[in-house]
Amino acid sequence: METSVITTKGQVVIPVKIRKKYGMKGGTKVAFIEKDGRVIMQPLDKDYFENLAGILDEKGKMLKSLMEDKKKEREL
Repeated sequence: METSVITTKGQVVIPVKIRKKYGMKGGTKVAFIEKDGRVIMQPLDKDYFENLAGILDEKGKMLKSLMEDKKKEREL
């Protein structure tokens, strides 16, 4: 188990072992999901969005739209 401390500004350092394991680096967006009294931090990477493709029966249109938005953000 890896641990960290929340700063007075609400910031948390993600331990290097966890960052490497999940390919997280500077600029990686994450979601915080509340479930059963717990907080889950989920990296919002390409794999995450690919796993969502099809759940709304849109044949990947949502993934394509999200990836285009991400590309536009990088360009800015």
